[in-house]
Amino acid sequence: MRPLATPPDLAAYRDAVAELLVEVSALAGTGSAKARQVLIDQRLREPAIMQVLDATSQGLIGARETLLLEMARYQPNERSSAGDLAALVRIYLLSRIDVMWWRDAATFLTDTEVNHSAELVDLEWLRRRGLLRFQYTEQPRTVVGRGVRALRRRMLPDATPRTAGLLFRRARREVIALLNDIGREFAAATPAGTPPLWVTSLVRSAEHQYRLRRLGYAAMVPSGHCLGWAVDVEMAWFDRFGVRDTLAGLLLNRQRAGEINVVDEGQAWHLCLAPSATLRLRRAYEAEMGI
Repeated sequence: MRPLATPPDLAAYRDAVAELLVEVSALAGTGSAKARQVLIDQRLREPAIMQVLDATSQGLIGARETLLLEMARYQPNERSSAGDLAALVRIYLLSRIDVMWWRDAATFLTDTEVNHSAELVDLEWLRRRGLLRFQYTEQPRTVVGRGVRALRRRMLPDATPRTAGLLFRRARREVIALLNDIGREFAAATPAGTPPLWVTSLVRSAEHQYRLRRLGYAAMVPSGHCLGWAVDVEMAWFDRFGVRDTLAGLLLNRQRAGEINVVDEGQAWHLCLAPSATLRLRRAYEAEMGI
């Protein structure tokens, strides 16, 4: 990955985004569209924000236009992780750190590319051999499977997170090592009987990302998911076990260490692996898998 001449100050960027969100919330009314545009134009040119956006593949102008378009099109719905306009802005701007880090990475354009890429590993093969320290469920592929899922949710509504599940049960080796690492740390920090770390989304194709957008999800583009370096982990479900804050603390500690980017999306948190952590995690994967 081509390094930046002067890496942006990500702590300053996150602080500047947090300040912007306060102002966006104050201008959330339907009659404030023009004022919001003026605000965005001013704030995105602040050095702390501009340095990150200018280092993405879209550049500052492209990122600004995309954000304004997302805001103009925004319609709250039960599927979207963006519960209001400020949440949409937060998710978009914080996820631009992913895009900056991986600006030279190739996108998985189609479902076929994801399913046949040699860069990705089949999770099920690893799960059956007891090599994963996290859980997931797959999306049902048949009418019968969807019926069984619906029946199970009615009978045991809180037994598992309420998630559609993975469309692709594939991931990069480094991402698997990261999730195993977090899974072990989470298990060590929580009481016996606490469920393992639960992953709700991994790699996606751009084709699937646009499907999600059409369904009303806050699926941003470009996205670290479509590069294979981003994942979503369940958070809200762990409230019932009293360990959500424990998991949040573990993830934020890793963000402070520069290993991941974290975006709070409500029920799930979005994580993206930093390029600087890939070598260590690739070695960890190979050691763990006996390669």
